[in-house]
Amino acid sequence: MLDPALPIIDPHHHLWDHPGERYFLDDLLRDAGSGHAIQTTIFVQCGAMYRAEGPEDERSLGETEFVTGAAAQSATGKYGPTRACAGIIGMVDLTLGDRVAPLLAAHRAIAGRRFRGVRNRTAWHPSPEVRSNLVTPPPGPLEHPGFAEGARELARQGLTLDVWAYHTQLPLVLALARAVPELTIILDHVGGPLGTGPFRGRREEVFPVWRQSIQALAALPNLAVKLGGLAMQVNGFDFHLADRPPGSEALAAAWKPYIETCIEAFGPTRCMFESNFPVDKGMCSYPVLWNAFKRLAAGASTAEKAALFSGTAARIYGLSSFSTSPAR
Repeated sequence: MLDPALPIIDPHHHLWDHPGERYFLDDLLRDAGSGHAIQTTIFVQCGAMYRAEGPEDERSLGETEFVTGAAAQSATGKYGPTRACAGIIGMVDLTLGDRVAPLLAAHRAIAGRRFRGVRNRTAWHPSPEVRSNLVTPPPGPLEHPGFAEGARELARQGLTLDVWAYHTQLPLVLALARAVPELTIILDHVGGPLGTGPFRGRREEVFPVWRQSIQALAALPNLAVKLGGLAMQVNGFDFHLADRPPGSEALAAAWKPYIETCIEAFGPTRCMFESNFPVDKGMCSYPVLWNAFKRLAAGASTAEKAALFSGTAARIYGLSSFSTSPAR
């Protein structure tokens, strides 16, 4: 492990039980306990454990109930030093506009201070080869007339909005951020530079288009960005096809242009490294992933590293009430 004492908040992971793939608290803690100083984690919406019955708009409360239980289990301290799911990003359909207020209140009643924001299913492209969600979302939620109003209610309640969008959708994210400047928006997975489907083999064409959008987004102070998610197949890095998993040097070399562009545009105080596990587990292991991030941040100052690996996430998600001192 590189710099094993560096405190880390992992601001983006999932827990789920899908056919053929289960990733529960013990799996997360096994990864988090593999050598890096992962002190705290933030769960992000993934459609897990929805209620089987009841009004459709309330079924996602099941996910918040499920994750709150995992967080409470971790908080006992009986399962290691990592405090898993100290922050919860849930699902409330923002296209409901001003009707989201009671739904947000219901999630907060379940999770308390752990409930820090919302993410909707928004990553969409017309090509059937471009897919990163287990359930393909409908096109257009970011453009829906009610979405901005729902986002304003998030801001009124002091909550954040995570947005997972492909690089082709970044102008829509820009429009939303301008329409709701009072809302803190976190752009997931470096803004989704596509490398599959119609974009396979066109990385040199995609990169400048993606970079221009990143720079435009960074000009707005209400935006932050998560550095990670590049081990998803949709980005076109084919490490999963190799005979052996990649080392951290190979990952850092492949991802450097994207990570450096984001840090240069947003600055360390609006960037946070993320694992996106277990999704990114399809290409690399948890300890190798964080070693790659540490290689990418090798030239940063001590203060900049503190922001990139824990400080930005703690501030953006309001985790100041949770300890970020070394837990080991």
